[in-house]
Amino acid sequence: MAYSLNKAQLIGNLTRDPEIRQIPGGQSVATFGIATNFTWTDSSGAKQNKAEYHNIVAWRKLAEIIGQYLKKGSKIYVEGRMQTREWEGEDGVKRYRTEIIADNMIMLDSKGNAMGGEREAGGISNKSEDYSQQEEAPMVASAPQDEVKIDDLPF
Repeated sequence: MAYSLNKAQLIGNLTRDPEIRQIPGGQSVATFGIATNFTWTDSSGAKQNKAEYHNIVAWRKLAEIIGQYLKKGSKIYVEGRMQTREWEGEDGVKRYRTEIIADNMIMLDSKGNAMGGEREAGGISNKSEDYSQQEEAPMVASAPQDEVKIDDLPF
């Protein structure tokens, strides 16, 4: 039996404001980038840092929420699958782009701290299509023990 797994989990900061578009079918799509950092100590004992940049795509309600609440610098957790697209450029050269298609997102910035906090402020999943028509409210916890549960969200 052959098994395979395509899952990506990242914690990082947005490198640009999300771009929100509507496709001809009416669905919302958000595209943005996040940066993750890797730190290690080299053989001479010096600390080294390397940033990696990731392209993220979110669809439907998750895209709308991302567009409403996130901006450049926001710290988030993103979970999804990797996908590589290919197309031919105007110059006739085949191009490739690897993206993470987001299924789940958790905002990690704390209330009143736009530069990023360490406690979870709210999470959204794209897995359920059953959203109510209630007005959306920011998903922000006032204290670490006030964890936001997906059942408590108004959408």
